[in-house]
Amino acid sequence: MSKLINIAVVGLGQVGNYLLNELNTKKRDIELKTGKKINVVAVSARSINKKRKFKVNKKIFYKNPLEIFKKNNIDILFEAIGLSDGVSKKVVETALKSKIHVITPNKALISKHGNELAKLAEKNKVNLEFEASVAGGIPILRSIKEGLATNKISKVYGILNGTSNYILSEMENSNENFAEVLKKAQILGYAEPGNPKLDLNGFDAFAKVRILSALAFNSKISKHKCLMEGIEKIELKDIKIANQLDLRIKLLGISELKNNHLFETVHPCLVSKKSYIGNVNGVMNAVILQGKPVGESVLQGEGAGPGPTSSSLLSDLLSILRGNIKKPFGVSVSKLKSLKPYNVNNYVNSLYLRFEVKDKPGVLSEITNRLAKYKISVKRLIQTPDKKNNKATIVIITHKTSETNIHNCLSIFKKNKNILKTPTLIRLLG
Repeated sequence: MSKLINIAVVGLGQVGNYLLNELNTKKRDIELKTGKKINVVAVSARSINKKRKFKVNKKIFYKNPLEIFKKNNIDILFEAIGLSDGVSKKVVETALKSKIHVITPNKALISKHGNELAKLAEKNKVNLEFEASVAGGIPILRSIKEGLATNKISKVYGILNGTSNYILSEMENSNENFAEVLKKAQILGYAEPGNPKLDLNGFDAFAKVRILSALAFNSKISKHKCLMEGIEKIELKDIKIANQLDLRIKLLGISELKNNHLFETVHPCLVSKKSYIGNVNGVMNAVILQGKPVGESVLQGEGAGPGPTSSSLLSDLLSILRGNIKKPFGVSVSKLKSLKPYNVNNYVNSLYLRFEVKDKPGVLSEITNRLAKYKISVKRLIQTPDKKNNKATIVIITHKTSETNIHNCLSIFKKNKNILKTPTLIRLLG
C-alpha cells in the first residue's frame, strides 16, 4: 500500500494557484513515478475570496499560515509567498524546525537567508529545495549539484529574467516603447500586474546570480555590495541603434571567479546577433556554464510564468518522494567557502554611450576631449542630427575601459549644459 504524504501550500498567487491545480490533477502520475500518494491537507493565503481559476476548499484553508503547524501532520510544505523576510521566513523556519521538507521558488528568501536556512535543514535532516528559484523550468541547480558535481566551474552567466528578456525582444519586434510593451507583459502574466519593479531593476536576476554563485563555487551566499542595473532606462532608440550595429540588448547576470575573488553583477549588455545568447528571445532564459573538464554547457528554457516554475516545484517534490535527502547547496554548509569580493572598479568593458545634445558647433569635440582625458578611446561614432528640434544624437562605442574611468567621466557630463540628459551607458559583452 502506498504511503500517504501530507502537503501544505502557503501562498496562492500566480505560482501557488497554478501549483495547487497541478497537485490536484497529477496525483496519479506522481504516485506512478514515486510509489507515494499525496494529499493536500492545508492551503494558506491572505484571502479565500480572491478570484481564482478554481475554488479553494474552505475546510483546509488558513488565513494565518502558522496555524497550519498546530492542526496538521505535514510532511512537505510549499512556500510561494515570495517575501525575503516576514511571514515567508517564519513559515520556512517553522517547517524546517518541525522536520518538514520545504520546497520554494522564493529566490529573494534563499539569496538573503539561504546559508542559515540550509544549516537548519541539515540539522533537522530534511530537504530545503529551491530549483524553481532560478531560471523557471530549467533544471540548472540540479545540473550543478548533480550532473556537473565533479567539474570545477569558473563562470556562470546568462539571461535569468524572462520578463526583462520578453520586454527587450518585444520592443525590437513590435517597434513599441518600453511602457507599451510592459503593459503587454502584464496582460500575458509575464510581469507582475501591480508592481513589476523587481523584474525590471535587476534585483530578481541578481538574487538568482547569488544562488548560482553559491552552488557553482561551493561558497556561502555572498552579502557583498555589487554592480546591479536594470532595463528601465533602455529606450526604443537604443534598440534601433543596436540593430544598426548588428547587436541586441540583453539583461545578463554574471558570476565568475577572478583571481579567486567572487565577481557578481547584473546589467544590460550589447551582444552580437550572431552569438548564442543574442538569439535567446521572448520569455526564454539561458544559462551558460564554463568549467573543467566539461568545457561550456548551455541550458535553455522558459523562465517566466507559473507553468515553468511549477514544473521545477514538482521536480523537487518527486525528488523528495523518492527519498533523496540532500544538502541544500550540494555540500554541507560548514564546508562552504567565504569568497572575497572582486573590486568592481577594475571591471573592464567596451561601452555604448548615447548622448542627446544641442546641435551646435563644438559639442562633439567637448565629448571626445572629455573621454580622452579619462583615457577612454573612441572605436566607433554615429551622429544623427535632428534639425527640426535643433538637437542631435551622438552614439560612441569605446575601446575597453574600467568602471572607475567611465563613472568619473559620466559625472562630469552631468554638468554640461549642451548635453540635454544623462548619457545612456550600456556595456558590451566580451
